[in-house]
Amino acid sequence: MQVETGAVLGELERAVPGKVRTDLTSLAAYGSDASIYRRIPVAVVEPESEEDVARVVRVAAACGAAVTARGGGTSVAGNAIGSGVVLDFSRRMDRILEIDPDARTARVQPGVVLDDLRAAAAEHGLTFAPDPSTHSRCTIGGMIGNNACGAHSVVWGTTAENVVSLRMIRADGSPLTATASGSDNPELDDRLRELVAGNLAVLRTELGRFRRQVSGYGLQHLLPECGFDLAKALVGSESTCGIVTEATVRLVPVPAARALAVIGFPDVYRAAEVAPELAAAGAMTVEGMGADLLAALRSRPGKQDAGQELPGGRAWLYCEAGGEAQAEAEQRAAELARLATERIDGAESLVVTDPVRTRELWRIREGGAGIVTRLADGGEAWPGWEDSAVPPENLAAYLRDLYALLDSHGLRGVPFGHFGEGCLHLRVDFRLGTEEGLAAYRSFITEAARLVAAHGGSVSGEHGDGRARSELLRHMYSRQARDCFAEFKRIFDPHGLLNPEVLVDPAPIDAGVRPGPGHRALEVTPVHALSRDGGSFAAAVNRCVGVGSCRNLDTGSMCPSFKVTRDEVHSTRGRARVLAEMLRGESVVDGWGSGEALEALDLCLSCKACASDCPVNVDMATYKAEFLHHHYRGRVRPRAHYSMGRLPVWLRVVSAVPGLAAVSNALLALRPVSALVKRAGGIEPRRGMIRFAPRSLTRRVRRRERGGATVVLWPDTFTNHLSPEVGEAAVEVLEALGYRVVLPEGFVCCGLTWHSTGQLDGARKVLQRSLAALAPHLAAGRAVIGLEPSCTVMLRDEATELLPGDGRARRLAAQTRTFAEFVAEHDGPLPFGRLDVEAIAQVHCHQEAKGSWDPDRALLERLGVDLDVISAGCCGLAGNFGFEPGHWDVSQACAERELYPKVREAAEDTLVLADGFSCRTQIAQGTERRATHLAELLRDALPRESGSPQSGSLRSR
Repeated sequence: MQVETGAVLGELERAVPGKVRTDLTSLAAYGSDASIYRRIPVAVVEPESEEDVARVVRVAAACGAAVTARGGGTSVAGNAIGSGVVLDFSRRMDRILEIDPDARTARVQPGVVLDDLRAAAAEHGLTFAPDPSTHSRCTIGGMIGNNACGAHSVVWGTTAENVVSLRMIRADGSPLTATASGSDNPELDDRLRELVAGNLAVLRTELGRFRRQVSGYGLQHLLPECGFDLAKALVGSESTCGIVTEATVRLVPVPAARALAVIGFPDVYRAAEVAPELAAAGAMTVEGMGADLLAALRSRPGKQDAGQELPGGRAWLYCEAGGEAQAEAEQRAAELARLATERIDGAESLVVTDPVRTRELWRIREGGAGIVTRLADGGEAWPGWEDSAVPPENLAAYLRDLYALLDSHGLRGVPFGHFGEGCLHLRVDFRLGTEEGLAAYRSFITEAARLVAAHGGSVSGEHGDGRARSELLRHMYSRQARDCFAEFKRIFDPHGLLNPEVLVDPAPIDAGVRPGPGHRALEVTPVHALSRDGGSFAAAVNRCVGVGSCRNLDTGSMCPSFKVTRDEVHSTRGRARVLAEMLRGESVVDGWGSGEALEALDLCLSCKACASDCPVNVDMATYKAEFLHHHYRGRVRPRAHYSMGRLPVWLRVVSAVPGLAAVSNALLALRPVSALVKRAGGIEPRRGMIRFAPRSLTRRVRRRERGGATVVLWPDTFTNHLSPEVGEAAVEVLEALGYRVVLPEGFVCCGLTWHSTGQLDGARKVLQRSLAALAPHLAAGRAVIGLEPSCTVMLRDEATELLPGDGRARRLAAQTRTFAEFVAEHDGPLPFGRLDVEAIAQVHCHQEAKGSWDPDRALLERLGVDLDVISAGCCGLAGNFGFEPGHWDVSQACAERELYPKVREAAEDTLVLADGFSCRTQIAQGTERRATHLAELLRDALPRESGSPQSGSLRSR
């Protein structure tokens, strides 16, 4: 049937008004998942009820449009993308309907995030057992679609083993309930029983041979000896037979205590040999990884010391043990370690019980899917042969043959996975950007499918078949078995409308590859060096492989705008997908003039959290600056770019005219004047105006001369003209430490405001001027001390990317220190007394992303400050972002997640600490509390002449 797009969209809007998204920005954002595949949908629908789903399916069926279900979009096989209608369950159908602790079951909607269900079940001492590494953002519906497993499946089984019943919508829009003994549709059950009766031998011999055989349909659950369990048979069907709208799942008790045995082996093969024995000995997890994964992690910025606590070896197994008491768990973990070390010569082990250390170790393994998308030398690695599985006793032999196959094709890959169950994750450096590379991909994947079949295995062990492996089922199953799959599909979906091209009548494995050969309309020489990506903007954007860490709602700092909107477009991944489509030039066709890309980037706060939180270090703040530079080249910019983007110039003018700051402050205090200035400057009407300091920092400290080693205090614009009291406090502290403090002569600036608004030519000119002023200090090897975290990051990080050939920029990056770093590293006694106060600390997002707050923490603990550190990331103001029209709601919602509530609830004598000017401004305007910079706190901790700290001023904050 020919699909008429206009008719589909019109009927959908009438059927589910207000829940249909057809704008090109949204469609581009949903064009891929965590796989290498790309399909641009005609519409995205966000249903909020089973009735909505039924209406959508009925409209699609009438119009001949395909329907694909999507949860967190973390599928690595292309299971959750389609060129028809995509149903996104993650935003509105995400409710936990019931938890029955007596029956140990939960009833949930498909959009429930796994960690949310686990947290709710934990109140009853229970958990949902399957736990893939994407547990913080994957949804229960997606897990059911793929038959997800995770680390603990050795003891608690797959998703299929933990599903009790399913409620779903069939391809004709009718509801169906599937249970452990069939369905509520007798006619359908009769047809299924007939299918099983005619194929008993093939279903008994080809399916269900080992736990991680999840490829194809789970028809073995329909066998008489399995009780005709239709619910389990539909798990792993990838929404090709029906759209799940509700699930009842089994919960299991959580061990009271746990301990982790980490065992190092001489090589990955010997780790694989002993893994089944450890599983049989009662380990709750037997997770494996090779040294290649650790090398890939250590190649990341700031991760050079990762994995230092691991025992010696070239491969490791993580074996978790549980018990009713901690001593029992530790004893069992020690027994597992002893079994391995006695079995394998050269094996080493350690047992970890500290929760913090355990969590850090698990992060290495759980981050594997993202980590290994970049090899240690920076080369790209892709999914495709992502999660093959063999009977666990065959894993070592399979691994040897797989490595040999990689070598024969000249390919490299990093193995990790669920060794105790024979499941192997592997990212490979396929060269997908050329026709030759794509042909080589097909050749390798086809041979790998034959190889895993020869070892009695499955082309998929937990992620489903999707577009990556459905074609390969012919190498694994007989024609009769595949005919059974086709008939099963026809019974539920006779016209093939539900997630077509998957499992039955599959698309070729090399069709529609996202990074594959295709028309690239946009060639560009970026302003940033993009040194990690060979100067290629396309390579930088394609860092995003879609694992979805940016969709974590309750953990990590990225992505603030997604955390408050829950809109895929406003996730780091969504923005990367839109930029990729812009570069491709097929769906988003206006190149740098793209309104779609501008819309996707609009709510990016440029907080840089993704540059560190993202497993592949996508740096959307840099990509946004680059895009804005090209988008507005030769065009009139938004007024905010001229007012706030060039703020240092205007502040210098105000500062240069005696008395102008006071006059300006008085005028801006008048509501009509303030409103006029905001309108003229393109400033959000609800945002309070900043106040100018009567005298700048450079004027206040110009004549101070002291002895000692010379250090340079960087007079950033915000400290210099808006909060010079912070700079004065820093000078006092540095002089108390015995240093001579100097400020650079003339107009110096890091170029931050130009950079964040994409005025990159201006940013480079400002930086060059500043480097000239700093040249004598840099040549003398003097430390440059920053007080404003965002400006410090500009000096350390962005300057070398904007001026890659300038040796002065490299020296500046090397010689720049944060104020806390410099004080903490001081070679000599620190003169501070104890303050013994409580404090709430808002860590600046740039410092958290591109540096470390550890020196700050150490100094504060030395002062006796009892800290409560805000964990929600960016304050929401984010420089010019929170001052721009259209950003107010997101800016405030970011602060309301944790910052505002904690500050409002704090006692009057609890300090509020924030080094960022934006953070202090947001706090002042949202809570009427004044936040303190570390420099002010340290100044107050200096002894007075009487010998006690100058703490009297603290109580006024």
